[in-house]
Amino acid sequence: LARGSTTRRSVARWMSAKTMLRLNQVSKSFEGNAALNAVSLEIADGEFVVLVGPSGCGKSTLLRLIAGLESVSSGEIWLDNQQITTLSPRDRNFAMIFQNYALFPHLSVRDNITFGMKVRNEERASWQPRLERVAQMLELDTLLERKPAKLSGGQRQRVAMARAIVRNPKLFLMDEPLSNLDARLRSDVRDSIMAMHQQLQISTIYVTHDQTEAMSMADRIVVMNGGHVQQVGRPEELYAHPVNLFVAGFIGSPAMNLQRLPCAGGDVLLGEQRLPLPAHARNHDEVWLGIRPEHITDVPEAGHLMLPATVTQRELMGADYQLHVTTPIGNLRYIRRHRGDVPNKGDTLSVGFSPFDCHLFAADTQRNLHQERDHA
Repeated sequence: LARGSTTRRSVARWMSAKTMLRLNQVSKSFEGNAALNAVSLEIADGEFVVLVGPSGCGKSTLLRLIAGLESVSSGEIWLDNQQITTLSPRDRNFAMIFQNYALFPHLSVRDNITFGMKVRNEERASWQPRLERVAQMLELDTLLERKPAKLSGGQRQRVAMARAIVRNPKLFLMDEPLSNLDARLRSDVRDSIMAMHQQLQISTIYVTHDQTEAMSMADRIVVMNGGHVQQVGRPEELYAHPVNLFVAGFIGSPAMNLQRLPCAGGDVLLGEQRLPLPAHARNHDEVWLGIRPEHITDVPEAGHLMLPATVTQRELMGADYQLHVTTPIGNLRYIRRHRGDVPNKGDTLSVGFSPFDCHLFAADTQRNLHQERDHA
């Protein structure tokens, strides 16, 4: 899910770092239609923050507001204790990297990278050292004389990154920079982005609709939907403690199993099984039960809630199988290691999961009932 010791170091750095960018109740409307609703967010110096959510949730709009490419309808944007809400993009000194690279096809890699320096009338003597440093960092030093048409998609994206780096920006803004790449190139360029961030330690805001990408890259993730921020936190927090039904279903791969179930006598009814509701929520008539596929097993353990099941589909996923089963509470998916005999389509068996791995959400508000208890 995360990057091990690298992530722990990043989190420790974020907790001790000062706030670099602050958004205060930022909203944006287009022709009377709200695209963003009162977004407040703080980003620390050197932090890598990922905005994630489905298409149309407002994440790219938020990035463009930060860049100054769109005007804010209401609210404020602060950078290092200076309000920049109405500053032009040029005066913000942010570097934006787009999904379509935005390279000049008639210029060489060298000239694409140094184009901004020329436009800004920077001293030519300062160009070469910066060019050499960034070309070596991104493994472009042997490609400097080529035109973009002679480069692969991954190489073009690294040129766009190099052009951004030589600006010495205060902030990197990346709008789905990997979406035009195939799976192998996505992995390669993702590694380049993370290596660049580790070396430069420049705050980065990265937009993607791919939650797996977000989980593997971010110090913190901002989950958005419908123009609202749903939850902000470390990848581990969002996976283990989703605040609502949307975050639960969006974060995690494969996605969490979600079933709407009846309640009676302070318990959730799971066929012949019962799961106690939190003490403060025992008056609920219905709840959503969430259980991740990786937390379901067909090798039961003591204390598991057990359900009879029939296999309807089996998918090989490399080292694992994903099995689809029907149960008294509905259709579920679970992960089975590729060892020994794996159930086939039509087989009957029992599946189970620990009550401690269950997530419960209110049927009306869709809020996590356990977190409502914690804040009660």
